[in-house]
This record gives sequence, C-alpha cells and structure tokens, in this order.
Amino acid sequence: MTEIASPHISTPRIMVLKVQPGTPPFRIVQIDGEMVCEATGVIDVLEVAAVCGITVRDLDDPDVVRWVGGDKFTWLPH
Repeated sequence: MTEIASPHISTPRIMVLKVQPGTPPFRIVQIDGEMVCEATGVIDVLEVAAVCGITVRDLDDPDVVRWVGGDKFTWLPH
C-alpha cells in the first residue's frame, strides 16, 4: 500500500483582509474568525495580536498570519 501525502493547509489565527476605501484606507483584522479591528498599518496588526495574547515573530509566516488581497506592504486600494 502506498501512502499519499496530503498537503498541510493551516488556518492561521490572524487574517488581514483586503484594503477597504476610507480616510485613511484600512484593512479588517480577524483573530480566531472574529473581527477585532480596522488596521491602517502593520503596527495595528501587531498591537491587536499582542492584546489577544498572540506573539507574532514573522509577519510572512502563513501559519501565523494570512494576508488577503495583498501583503504586509499593501495599505492603499488599487
């Protein structure tokens, strides 16, 4: 019998959604599936994670943070 390796798809605790128009533009941050804040930069993401007891050592780690509609440098609408 041959074992088939299945890909590991993680569900990170932090999701940063696409940029929303506004003054200033913002991104909605979800932690554990709940909307927790409107972030205008990575500092907001790190601060809300800390308040929720999550230590983020690498914003590029997809097991920790999932960036939807851009990456950590995307803070303006297209």
